[in-house]
Amino acid sequence: MNGSAVVIGATGGLGRALVDRLIVEGKHQTVWAISRTGEEVAGAQALAADLEDEASLAEAARRIGQGAAPTLIVLATGVLHDGFRPERSLRQLEADHMLRDYRVNAVGPALAAKHLLPLTPRDRRAVFAALSARVGSIGDNRLGGWHSYRASKAALNMILRNLAIEMARSHPLAVIAGLHPGTVDTGLSAPFQKGVAEGRLFTPDYSAERLLAVMAALTPADSGGVFAWDGARIPE
Repeated sequence: MNGSAVVIGATGGLGRALVDRLIVEGKHQTVWAISRTGEEVAGAQALAADLEDEASLAEAARRIGQGAAPTLIVLATGVLHDGFRPERSLRQLEADHMLRDYRVNAVGPALAAKHLLPLTPRDRRAVFAALSARVGSIGDNRLGGWHSYRASKAALNMILRNLAIEMARSHPLAVIAGLHPGTVDTGLSAPFQKGVAEGRLFTPDYSAERLLAVMAALTPADSGGVFAWDGARIPE
């Protein structure tokens, strides 16, 4: 079997779907299901950790490090509207909103990488992927708005690129990537589903299936990029 798999955000809609599919596929010795509450998931090893609490991430990494080396780490996390609405104009900018989005969408994944990436094997392929978003692309931005969310996801994309460069020196077979899951029918997208084109609102299971297929196809040459659910590379 192929080491262990780690899913952070394992009790969210997409995170749970990823955990369930990994268990069914049976390709990993252990599937670690990490959430803030440490909720049990049948067939997985549950751990509690919070992206805004580095000590909890360090403890989770210590536990994971006692078993098979992780060859797949997926951060199925992110925040868009919890307590704040995406800004439509400059006038709506608030420091608390921006800082919250940066903490969860960029700083948290960076700290998770800090503690988990050293556990990955140096002599074989391993994937570290974090949920990004198409709206985090600077080159693809035609509409503006959603300042805090866009900027925090753009920051995440830069962090992933930095990680890819650094990891290539010690882990030449590693793949670091951002993932755009499409619009998934979860609480994160619920307030914004009205304008989604027919056939473009995905179930968590479908999105999980597609993202796992995309990750399986990535090579070290792709490391540092952001990829959509259909495998297309998203502009920087």
